[in-house]
Amino acid sequence: MHQFGLIGRTLGHSFSQTYFNQKFQDQGLAPTHQFDLFELPEISDLPALLQQFPNLKGLSVTVPYKEQVWPYLHDIAPSARRVGAVNCIAFGVDGQLIGHNTDYVGFRESLRRWAPALHGPAVRALVLGTGGAAKAVAAALNELGIEYWLVSRNPMAAGLTYDDLTPALVAAHPLIINATPLGTSPNIDECPPLPYQAFTPQHYLYDLVYNPSETTFLRLGREAGAHTKNGFEMLCLQAEVAWEIWNK
Repeated sequence: MHQFGLIGRTLGHSFSQTYFNQKFQDQGLAPTHQFDLFELPEISDLPALLQQFPNLKGLSVTVPYKEQVWPYLHDIAPSARRVGAVNCIAFGVDGQLIGHNTDYVGFRESLRRWAPALHGPAVRALVLGTGGAAKAVAAALNELGIEYWLVSRNPMAAGLTYDDLTPALVAAHPLIINATPLGTSPNIDECPPLPYQAFTPQHYLYDLVYNPSETTFLRLGREAGAHTKNGFEMLCLQAEVAWEIWNK
């Protein structure tokens, strides 16, 4: 049995299990390959999980463990060092755990496909959030040469707070990326506290959330005329990169 899985605290919204198990069916790898969801109340439960499932060949990592998982890893790949967060774990020789980041590649390529004109310092972006997903987005924007501000609820954090987001400031940043879990099912009525009336047809709103397919953040942007995209394509792209890593 070749077993893979996703670790996180709450995984009912995730499409990863469906994606990979369908992939295994399509490639004739089932039933010897299987992808499962592993909800961990705390990241300290990871060693027990590894003991319980000795056939694990690879793990994906989601909130809130993309940064908390670091102490449990034996090595960190350059992609994860660049981002500062881990969303993919490969199993090396003698069960060594190697942390990678495929999120930033998935976001970078998805943004390139969706809005190829959005690149270079003339484009300014707001990245909502400061967690592992936001760090992956920031790494991708750095590679694309896009200047950005991180936006946080914490006034002591680097970057801006939501209180700083005046209509004029939002108007000056055509690319806005939600890298928070706000709006994820079942909490579909939640959205980042923004001056939504400031959105225009010149704005591009990207939400890493993909369940629901249109979050309140995206709906309000669409109603204002903005271009909108959810994170489903990013999920698929990063999953394919993870699959390549697990099969090296």
